Amino acid sequence: MERDTTIRRIKSLYGTQNNVSENKNDSQDQRGINGCSEVKKKPEVSLYLLHEGVGVALVTVFILVLWGVVHLSLQQLVIGKSTGEFNAIRARKHLERITSVGPRPTGSPENEVLTVNFLLEQIEHIKADSASGPHSVTVDVQRPTGSFSIDFLGGFTSYYDRVSNIAVRLEPKAGAQHLMLANCHFDSVANSPGASDDAVSCAVMLEVLHSLANLSTPLRHGVVFLFNGAEENVLQASHGFITQHPWAKQVRAFINLEAAGVGGKEVVFQTGPENPWLVQAYVHAAKHPFASVVGQEVFQSGVIPSDTDFRIYRDFGNIPGIDLAFIENGFLYHTKYDTSDRILTDSIQRAGDNILAVLKHLAMSEELADSSEYRHGNMVFFDLLGIVVVAYPAHVGTIINYMTAMATFLYLFKKCSHPSNVGGRYIKELAYATAVVILSWLVTLLTVLIIALVVSLTGRSMFWYNDFYTCIFMYGSAATGTMVLIHTLAKNLYYGGVRRLELGELYFDVSLLLWCGALVYLTANGLCSAYVPMLMVAFPLTTKLLLAREFKLRGASLKYSVLYQLGLALPYVHFMFLIWVVFEIFTPILGRSGTEIPPDVVLATLVTLTTLFLSSFFLHFIYLARSTKWLLAGLGTVFTVFLVLVLCGMFFPYTADPSSPRPKRVFLQHTTRTFHGLDGQVKSKDSGLWINSFDYTGMQHITPIIPEINDTIRTSCQEDRPFCGYPWFLPVKFLVKKNWYLPAPEVFPKSPIEFQVLSKEQTKWGTVKITFEVTGPSHMSLYLRPHQGASLSSWSFGDGVPQYHLAGEYFIFYSHGLDAPAWNFWFEIQPPREEDPSGPEGMISVAISSHYFFGEDQRTVQLEDMLQRFPKWAFPSSWVSTYHMYRY
Repeated sequence: MERDTTIRRIKSLYGTQNNVSENKNDSQDQRGINGCSEVKKKPEVSLYLLHEGVGVALVTVFILVLWGVVHLSLQQLVIGKSTGEFNAIRARKHLERITSVGPRPTGSPENEVLTVNFLLEQIEHIKADSASGPHSVTVDVQRPTGSFSIDFLGGFTSYYDRVSNIAVRLEPKAGAQHLMLANCHFDSVANSPGASDDAVSCAVMLEVLHSLANLSTPLRHGVVFLFNGAEENVLQASHGFITQHPWAKQVRAFINLEAAGVGGKEVVFQTGPENPWLVQAYVHAAKHPFASVVGQEVFQSGVIPSDTDFRIYRDFGNIPGIDLAFIENGFLYHTKYDTSDRILTDSIQRAGDNILAVLKHLAMSEELADSSEYRHGNMVFFDLLGIVVVAYPAHVGTIINYMTAMATFLYLFKKCSHPSNVGGRYIKELAYATAVVILSWLVTLLTVLIIALVVSLTGRSMFWYNDFYTCIFMYGSAATGTMVLIHTLAKNLYYGGVRRLELGELYFDVSLLLWCGALVYLTANGLCSAYVPMLMVAFPLTTKLLLAREFKLRGASLKYSVLYQLGLALPYVHFMFLIWVVFEIFTPILGRSGTEIPPDVVLATLVTLTTLFLSSFFLHFIYLARSTKWLLAGLGTVFTVFLVLVLCGMFFPYTADPSSPRPKRVFLQHTTRTFHGLDGQVKSKDSGLWINSFDYTGMQHITPIIPEINDTIRTSCQEDRPFCGYPWFLPVKFLVKKNWYLPAPEVFPKSPIEFQVLSKEQTKWGTVKITFEVTGPSHMSLYLRPHQGASLSSWSFGDGVPQYHLAGEYFIFYSHGLDAPAWNFWFEIQPPREEDPSGPEGMISVAISSHYFFGEDQRTVQLEDMLQRFPKWAFPSSWVSTYHMYRY
């Protein structure tokens, strides 16, 4: 009985055997093993196969050249000559003046007085200079008070009182009914000068205002320039404007200028919702385009732990917009290194050119006057190396995607209908080969993840933080080597003596099929990012069809290999650009993502996926190559060398190098905690330096330098106390579960917090309403933890419906500007039917923490002494805080 093996099926499928002959003209007729009709066999000569060294050189050069092209495009900040309408030199002077006052947290004199006065002074100059022109300039300083809940960082509620907004209305002297909004924020986080986040955007907006105000031709619509002073307080000032300012009702669309890095190019990373005319305006007007719908869909998926004022205008104002941000060098984001000298003048120039051109275009457009007419639909948009933006409606993209998928299926169907495909053998072989590829993916990913876990468990995590390419050499070589090894084993053991050319063809078809599957899936789910697999299907398929005759006559010749790679160049260069964006964003984020997420596992996964995606259309080179032994030996050597170096601790994660710092982020609070019982009396009290590491390495690199900070002072969460009994500034305890508490003397702020109950009453519906009054510094956090069986039914915040945090607690973030009155609030609680004898006394625990981010209350002698002991490569952001807990 004949054994119907996979090898025999492939032999019969192509009607050939792997009978290598030295004579190209020698051929013979042979009946297929499966009993098919006779086919002529063309002998496979060694010239048909790709020499290993040539193949490795071609692929290496291809990847390096495209990677170089991507980096070259990123360095070209300004393409072509500037029009001269935007003066980057003047904008830089604004930037330097704003940052010269130092950190500008909300409520500080630097933010509320010095920066506000400077902005008003510059705006008055612009107003005076343009007085004789066709536009009028109106200035309004708003000090809003409000509250809202937001589903961010697990969900919390925000309350603000008299924060600062400077709104400037530019319009024709005859007036305007419709307004375009441009937004920046001039406040910064504590301990950072905030040059990129977001002083440079405000500097750009000042200069854009100057340019538009001095136009000789009047704008069709008005523009509101909003300089908001409380964005770092989780988007408070923008909420105050869009929900309370009288001009807000006339705003039809907005542009938001933000930063997640320091300098470089500003990227359009989200638009809408819907309103494709906004993308079209950017495409038409932007001088130096840099945009991607992939970034939009990734950001809006929530995988990036960040948010911008875009959310506020979208969710509370119901208006569409464009969100731009600087993303390069995120290692310096929210640190002392975010200084004006790190932002190139060309970076300011390109941002100014783009914002000015887009604002001018929108302020002259018909769509702004009746944007509802153009509301529906989404856009597919992406730029090609910052030179040109490709944009088309999403429904057109759906048609293109399905047409591309149909072309792929026709290509595969033609092979299925070939006379040699007796009994569906091609389909079976395609399925088997697909299974091999998927298996190789899983084994490769598992192998690299095991390596990443070993690195993490041996205490060498984040070795790549200071030099990104070390992770490429280690994890990338491991991923590439594992994948090549699996396919080499499949070629030599599973397929045996099957003709290599046909195997190469088969695995090209597998790659095409898998990318086509991704294309259909993303398109069916309405994702505009489906254009990426569309490019990764259309160009390789077209290239393969054009080279079909060359491959048939000469096999994997040098000419075929070079032309094949040229056909892949455009989709691959764009894909590599997207890869750069992913790593540029996520690598710095892993340095501030908390102590619970192993960053090496995340980064190793990204490197492995990158390797698998980039190698997809080079798989068939493995089967066309004469051998892969030297490639495997080289990859194995690279991996082994780097693994040994990593495990020996040769790569330190952090550096204080002024040209390229990679600081370790540490939050350091000198705090005093006071715990009150049900009778209001103090039950316990302590003080100390509360230390939080915002990356996975914890204190392992700090302890040898500061021995007191060690695992003996590690804290544990006290579950019966709101937010574990510690003064969390933001609700991030689920990200940072490892913290340290070093005993220290009590703190005595000159502006201490005062917390009192104004009233406590039983309502007719059975709840207990408690009203409070608080006075304290500009930043406070309120924590509510109902006890077992009790529940909050309503409160005075937001829309009146309590917004709970992931942990089942309630977090209310409070801040105020200057001259704010006492903070009054209330909540109603439904008491438990019966008390839990094992739980805390009363029905609810209420805690409040105060945070002193500026002024003389920000520092203590003990805090200063500890700061001096931290190494230069660390960035300890420090302040004084207090924590008071009460039971009711």
